[in-house]
Amino acid sequence: MNATFGMILALSLGTYAFRLVGPALHGRVEIPARVRELLAAGAVVLLAALLATGALTQAADFAGWARPAGVLVAGVLAWLRAPFVLVVLGAAAATALLRAAGVA
Repeated sequence: MNATFGMILALSLGTYAFRLVGPALHGRVEIPARVRELLAAGAVVLLAALLATGALTQAADFAGWARPAGVLVAGVLAWLRAPFVLVVLGAAAATALLRAAGVA
């Protein structure tokens, strides 16, 4: 057994054990309300950071203005509760039009 297989096996067993902990401890451990609020806020901050990184950078450089504009169009359409397909197509169209117009 090589080291890669051993690492995959260890991580898969750890993941399985971690997933079993939730149902096993449900109802036995009480999480304080403040901790739940902080976890919810942390999830929002993490998603916002991932969105900003993906929308603004490409290969450690600025991605240009077309991509953030497409993300902005997608955000507005999602806020207006447009269907998901329309959100994706709107973002792609806005980005493509800006790039075709020479806005990198």
